[in-house]
Amino acid sequence: MIVASHVVLQDRRGLEELREHRRQLLEQLRTVSGIDPSRSIERMEEDIGAIDDGLEQLKPPPGALPENEWR
Repeated sequence: MIVASHVVLQDRRGLEELREHRRQLLEQLRTVSGIDPSRSIERMEEDIGAIDDGLEQLKPPPGALPENEWR
């Protein structure tokens, strides 16, 4: 629902920040010891995939902007 809200608002920057935060959490989870973080890692990967899908929905049509303007 969070990703869908960002898509409706066309908030690409918000989605990119959310994705970066999830990536940082994922890296931290991969270094955890003493517990099994596999389910949390799986969830972070799912979240990143959903965010990437949202960003894809916001991507302008081909030729609308130069490619370097999008990234």
